[in-house]
Amino acid sequence: MRSLIRGYGRGLTALFFASALAWGLMLIILPQLTMLERAVTAPARQLDSSIARRVMLDAGTCVSVLDTYQPAEEEAPASSGGLAVPSMGGGLAVPSIGGSGSGGLAVPSMGNATADEATRPYILQCDRATTHTRLVRDTGAEPEYLDTLHGAPSLSVDDSLPLDQQIAQAEEIAEVARALYQRLQEEEASAFPYTLDNFETLAAPRLIPMSEEAKAEEARLMSNRLLSLVGLRYEQDGQVYERIGLVTLTRTIVFALMATALALVLCYPIAYKVALAAPPKQALWLFLGLIIPYTIVELMRVYAWTTIIDNQGLINSVLSWAGVISDPIQFKRFPGTIFLVIVYTYVLFMVFPIYNVMSTLDKNQIEAAKDLGASAVRVHRRVIIPHSKPGIAVGCIATFMLSAGAFSVPRIISRGLQAEWFSQTIYNKFFESENSNVGAAYSFGYTLICFALVALFMWAMRTRLKDFARVQ
Repeated sequence: MRSLIRGYGRGLTALFFASALAWGLMLIILPQLTMLERAVTAPARQLDSSIARRVMLDAGTCVSVLDTYQPAEEEAPASSGGLAVPSMGGGLAVPSIGGSGSGGLAVPSMGNATADEATRPYILQCDRATTHTRLVRDTGAEPEYLDTLHGAPSLSVDDSLPLDQQIAQAEEIAEVARALYQRLQEEEASAFPYTLDNFETLAAPRLIPMSEEAKAEEARLMSNRLLSLVGLRYEQDGQVYERIGLVTLTRTIVFALMATALALVLCYPIAYKVALAAPPKQALWLFLGLIIPYTIVELMRVYAWTTIIDNQGLINSVLSWAGVISDPIQFKRFPGTIFLVIVYTYVLFMVFPIYNVMSTLDKNQIEAAKDLGASAVRVHRRVIIPHSKPGIAVGCIATFMLSAGAFSVPRIISRGLQAEWFSQTIYNKFFESENSNVGAAYSFGYTLICFALVALFMWAMRTRLKDFARVQ
């Protein structure tokens, strides 16, 4: 601090720290706090009040739809000139999504029926308009129902009754559900708002329906044996359960670690060649060869790989022309393809930190080690690698974090033909299933796990934060 003040003055030093604080606050701390708040908040649609509201809306829609089946008074049916929509089974009812009291759509088949003789087809909202609706509870918990838990009468719409009685039942259900919805809203507003249920969803087991033959075949797979060994897959009462969230998380971290290790194996010799073993002109051309492909947008580079690995892509076309294969190789189904593209995509984040630190090594130390009889392997192990540890640590951390959070590469390369990465699971929670609370829990938990792995790696490498200054 004193050296900064002496070098730049109090004004510039204060401006620097204020800018760093604002950057950390706006781009790191506040977004994570927002994500954490959403993660510990139960999804609104899972609250008991939301269930009561859904019953209320379904009952209101049921009344609106049933009204269309009531025969019109003093109105003869038109034989022509109107629009007739045929219905299977007597009529057609289309449920409304999101539901308003009159949001349902029904195409009635009126005919000449009287009020006592009028019939209706199956209507989804009328079937769901029951106070005996199951509430959302944890997996494996005893089922609880809206009427029995909250003291409401058990009501439903009986489709065997005349229409006017069905309408009366639906109206009564709507009134009971409305009163219950208002009461539950008040109770939930005064209750403690935070929960860890969203995090527990990550480890919740899911039933995997399968026949006995499929179960025996799946049990022989090595991957499933490993999952059973660590408790991520188990069998209970003849049914197979799998902790799908944890399986996806574990698989993604393992794949990211493997991609990081592969990038390190490939990039260390390149960094050594450019920094210590190549003449200046050759090093310049090597650098250009590394940098030029990265002047293209990452997404375009990923899509370029699809023209290489597609069924009619470059590799399959060459192999087919040479007569090596008769059917195209399904590269999209190979996890190794994703590893290769990830390493290609993030290789500079590994090679440059290693090069920056390695280039500061005095070559006289290497010559001295060789003069003392050290072999090439011993020179790397005792001289070059210890000096390059900060660069290796930064490169591995950057590559691991980018690989663990990769979304475009596995999504584009696999085309959904491989098991999804955890980043895709988080995306699906936010935007496909519209369950952002669970998605926030997954995202926040994943961030903590990655940070813990980075801290463990730094401890194993015996590197500290101040050592990273040597990478610059």
